Amino acid sequence: MDFDFNDRYGVRSSKSWITPAIAFALIGGAWLIWAGLHHANPAIRSELISFNVTAAQEISIRYTVDRTDPNQVVICTLSASDQDKNVIGQIDETIAAGASHSEQTTAIPARTAPVSAAITRCRAK
Repeated sequence: MDFDFNDRYGVRSSKSWITPAIAFALIGGAWLIWAGLHHANPAIRSELISFNVTAAQEISIRYTVDRTDPNQVVICTLSASDQDKNVIGQIDETIAAGASHSEQTTAIPARTAPVSAAITRCRAK
């Protein structure tokens, strides 16, 4: 009979954590894949193309909106900012149902001289 210190001192194998770790990894990995794919394809997607200062207190913004359901009305909130990144103008533009891809050019009035413009968010009506 071979002498074993683990038997003598009652040391047991510590592999009891492997089964819960594998289960956690499988469930967590499946959730991570689902979340990545779900949020990678939103129902409404907007992208800023360009902006141009058109007057002393106005800026023009050009952007695209893609939607999975072309029959859905979309409202986009557009904002103008000054040199210190303060919001100095904001409007909501309604994009009527129609094509799933649309390109818009909109003028945003501002309180003071605008420097940049952004799409704050686009949402379904």
